[in-house]
Amino acid sequence: MMVAGGTAAAIFLLDQVSKYYVVHMLNLDRRLAIDVWPPYFNLRMAWNQGINFGLLSGEAEIVRWALIAAALVISAWVWIWTRREPRNTWVQLSGGLLVGGALGNVVDRLLYGAVADFINMSCCGLRNPYAFNVADVAIFAGAFGLILFTGRRKTP
Repeated sequence: MMVAGGTAAAIFLLDQVSKYYVVHMLNLDRRLAIDVWPPYFNLRMAWNQGINFGLLSGEAEIVRWALIAAALVISAWVWIWTRREPRNTWVQLSGGLLVGGALGNVVDRLLYGAVADFINMSCCGLRNPYAFNVADVAIFAGAFGLILFTGRRKTP
């Protein structure tokens, strides 16, 4: 569980530091857009009150608290799941990615009422209108890793 815990802590810290720097130090919350390497990498401020791509967005506080509760329950479930395979480093790493990312977004919802998304990437003539953050990448990679690396052992 050291791998899962260390990974979760590192992702949580990286996510929160990157959000603090971009939102508060670069003032992206007021500037709204900073072109870094157009169109491949830009900073675009987006406050996501829902889940991926703004689904379930709403002004209702109940949605905010329901999403916080869901993230905490899923994080606890993933943590327990990864404990079942303590010798599988890939499962530990994947679980840590998912839990660290989920907790990073929970902190945003608690502090700001929404998740701070700011990374925008486009390529090859296709314009991506969506923004994401470090936690979102970690959640996606962790979920993919758990699907890929768990359930391989067959019980006789």
